[in-house]
Amino acid sequence: MTRAHRAVLSLGANIGDAAATLRSARDHLAADADIEIVATSTLYTTAPIGGPEQPDFTNAVMVIATDLSPMGLLSVIHRIEDLHDRQRTQRWGPRTLDIDIVTFDDEVLDDQDLTVPHPRAYERAFVLIPWLEVDDAAVLPGHGKVIDLVKLIDDQAMTPAGVW
Repeated sequence: MTRAHRAVLSLGANIGDAAATLRSARDHLAADADIEIVATSTLYTTAPIGGPEQPDFTNAVMVIATDLSPMGLLSVIHRIEDLHDRQRTQRWGPRTLDIDIVTFDDEVLDDQDLTVPHPRAYERAFVLIPWLEVDDAAVLPGHGKVIDLVKLIDDQAMTPAGVW
């Protein structure tokens, strides 16, 4: 089945068994009738950026095809985060699961609930490197080719943490 839209999602967790949580989130996304998983990156271990002292994250990127609108996709994501006891009490704090919409087609959206492309994706190795792994022609709208953006980030250590 051909889906109407293509989106890039960034997934991360650093509370509990983060890899198992990301696998569960992937399975919930795959089970949604309006979402088709196109590609998934390797899992990576990354140090937190900003925020309080906290454990390292496990991160990955997923490319999906969907018939949902950006807000419809955000609703599905919030439901999946809620299933994993996501708490939104501290900005950039530890979390059981965080799923961000990095891009949605080539749309530019600036809503109080959703900004696309993700406003900090261009400076986050944990988004760019896994994304480049699954799409070597990736372009971040408003910022350029992901392969060029990766060259600008050299201060964020990432360690491959296996497959899903």
